[in-house]
Amino acid sequence: MKPRLEQREKKRSRQLNLKKTLFILPNMITLASVFCGLDAIRLMAQDNPSVDDFYGAGILLIVAMIFDLLDGRVARMTKTQSAFGLQLDSLADVISFGVAPALLVYKWVLYRYPVPGLITAFLFVACGAIRLARFNVLSSEPTARTKPSRYMVGLPIPPAAGILVALVVANRALGGALGDERYTLFLFGVTILLSLFMVSTIKFRSFKDLRLNAGTAGLVAFVLGSSFLVWQFLKPGLVLIWLLSAYVLIALVETLRELGGRLVGHTRHQSVPPSGDSD
Repeated sequence: MKPRLEQREKKRSRQLNLKKTLFILPNMITLASVFCGLDAIRLMAQDNPSVDDFYGAGILLIVAMIFDLLDGRVARMTKTQSAFGLQLDSLADVISFGVAPALLVYKWVLYRYPVPGLITAFLFVACGAIRLARFNVLSSEPTARTKPSRYMVGLPIPPAAGILVALVVANRALGGALGDERYTLFLFGVTILLSLFMVSTIKFRSFKDLRLNAGTAGLVAFVLGSSFLVWQFLKPGLVLIWLLSAYVLIALVETLRELGGRLVGHTRHQSVPPSGDSD
C-alpha cells in the first residue's frame, strides 16, 4: 500500500510543479518586455544619443512588442490567465510602451522645444497609464465578457507606441529626413494625437474574433499586398508605419460610418409625421 501512495503523491507533486512552471512562463515573457524597455531607456539616458542608439532603442521596443503579443497568447494556451498576470502586463506596458517611447521621441525631436516637449512626452505617458487603468477596471467588472471582445475602447498603448517607434526606425532608412527640424511640429502633433486616441472612446478592432472565412482571407491579402507595395515602391522601413497607421484609419472610418448611420437614423425618425388625425 505504501509504495502506491508514494507513487500517487509523486504524481500529484509533478502535476503541481508543472502548473507552477506554466504559470511562471507568461510572466517571464512579460518581464522580458520590461527588460527591452529598460535597455531602450538606458540608451536614451545618454547625453548625446547617436543615430545608432535611436535605432537600437527602436528595435528593442519592437522586440518588446513581440513579447507583449506572446505573453497573452501563451497564458491562454496554457490556461494560466490570472489577475496577477493582468496587472503585471499593465505595469510592463507603462514602462516599455509609455515611458520608453516617450523618452525616445523626446530625445529625438521634442527636446528642441524643452518645456512643450516635456509636457507632450508626459501627456503620452499619462494617457497611456489612464488607458491601461481603464482597461483593468473594465476587465475586472463582474459584467465583463468571458469571451474576447471584437473591439477595444481607445487606442491600445502598444500600437500607439509602435507608431512612434516605427517613425524613429524609418528615420534611419530615410537618411535622417524625418528627424529634420522642419518635421518637429508634425511629430509634436502625432504624439499628441496618439495620446488623445488612447483616452478616447473610439473603438479599435481587437482582431481576436478572426475566423477562417472569406473576410479574414481578404484582410490578410490586403495586409500582405499593401505591405509588399510599400516595401517595393517606397522603403522597407515604412511598412510598420503603414500597418499601424492603417489600423488607426480603420477605426476612424468605422467610427465615422457609425456616427453617420446614427445621424441618418435620427433624421429619418424626426421626419416621420406623428400618428393621428390632422386638423
